[in-house]
Amino acid sequence: MAIQISSEILEGVVLSALKHDDLYGYALTQQVQSVFDISESTIYPVLRRLKKNKYLTTYDQPYQGRNRRYYQLTDLGRQRLNTIVNEWHDFYQKVNQALEDDNKDD
Repeated sequence: MAIQISSEILEGVVLSALKHDDLYGYALTQQVQSVFDISESTIYPVLRRLKKNKYLTTYDQPYQGRNRRYYQLTDLGRQRLNTIVNEWHDFYQKVNQALEDDNKDD
């Protein structure tokens, strides 16, 4: 996809991936990468920023002799996700309107 993904949209995608289940970093990265072609190194700064803003919390669980860090959506994170979704719907409608109006002249 040639269109760049804004950091806010990427945050929304990450928050949305966590709305039903807690996920560890690799599983979360795989889920986001199944939708967007982004590198693993792009996801972790987003996770740190979301945690810093208290939209996520983390906890570790042992798995095969190692710890997996799980990410969990907070109530504040759910509110943030709702805000992003609402802003996305507004933006989506405006872009579609502008593009459809532009195509009417063709």
